[in-house]
Amino acid sequence: MYPIYKSIGTKEKCKTVKIQFPPQEQNCQPGIEHIMMPRPISNNPEYMGSGKLKNKVAIITGGDSGIGRAVAYAFAKEGANIVISYLNEDKDAMETKACVESLGVGCILVPGDLTDENMSTTVVNKALECFGKIDILVNNHAVQFVQNSIMDITYEQMDLTFKTNIYSYIFMIKAVLPYLKKGSSIINTTSITAYQGEPLLIDYSATKGAIVALTRSLSQSLMKDGIRVNGVAPGPIWTPLIPASFSAEQIQTFGSGTSEVPMNRAGQPFEMAPSYVFLASDDSRYMSGQVLHPNGGVVVGS
Repeated sequence: MYPIYKSIGTKEKCKTVKIQFPPQEQNCQPGIEHIMMPRPISNNPEYMGSGKLKNKVAIITGGDSGIGRAVAYAFAKEGANIVISYLNEDKDAMETKACVESLGVGCILVPGDLTDENMSTTVVNKALECFGKIDILVNNHAVQFVQNSIMDITYEQMDLTFKTNIYSYIFMIKAVLPYLKKGSSIINTTSITAYQGEPLLIDYSATKGAIVALTRSLSQSLMKDGIRVNGVAPGPIWTPLIPASFSAEQIQTFGSGTSEVPMNRAGQPFEMAPSYVFLASDDSRYMSGQVLHPNGGVVVGS
C-alpha cells in the first residue's frame, strides 16, 4: 500500500509528497515494535554472514527492536553471541532472541533501566556469567521528545533525555571496560541531528552531539589499549522511537516530504546493520574515533 503520493498546499503553491506510513502514534517511550504498521525490516534475507565475528560476544543496548534488533541479527549471522539490554519491551525482546538463536548462536536478555548505573554492572555480569567474555559494546538505546520551542523543554524531560542518551552510555562503558581486551570494539549510536540539528528535538540533538564528542575523546584515551571506539549516525530510520515521538500526521511523511533526504524515504533498520558489522570487525582495524553516516545521502561535516 505504501508509499503513495498526494499533493499538499494551495493551488498556487502545491507540491507532491511521498506518504510512506499510515498515521499512528504510541504513548510510551522508547516504543513498541510489534504494534507498528508496517513493521520495520530488521532481517535482510540477502545478508549472508562470513564469520567476521565468530565466537565474539556483543552487548547491544536497545537490542530488542529497531536498529539494535537489526544489529543483533547481522552480528548473529557473523557468528557472535548476543547480550540484549532493553527497558521493558518483553514481547519484542523475546521475538528478537528467538530469531538470533535460530541463527545458531547464543542470546540472553537483560531487562532494566540503564539510567541506573548499577544496571550496567548487571548487564556486564550477566554477559560474563553466560559467555565468559565481552568483545563488543554497542551503545544504542535512546529516547526523544518533540517540543516546538526550547521554552517547552522541562527540567524533567531534559534530565531523562540526558540520563538515557548519554549518562547511560558512559555507565555502560565504565562497566564493560575492565573486561575488554586489545582488539575489542565500542560502537556508539549518534544521529544525523548531531550534525544538522533538529528544531523539534533540541535536547535529543544535544545528547547526540555529546555522543560524537564522547566517541572521539574515548577513542584517543583507549588507543594505547588497542580498543577502538567509533560511531554510527543514522538518518531518519523507521523504528519504534518514531511513532513514540511524532504525531500521526508527521508519521505519514517521515523521511520524505519536507525533510531534506536525497533518497526521499526513511531508512529501514537492516540498512544500518552493515555499518555496525564493519566497525565491530577487523575490517575496520585502522579506524577509531570515526563516525559512519548511513543517512539517505545527506552530506554532513565530519
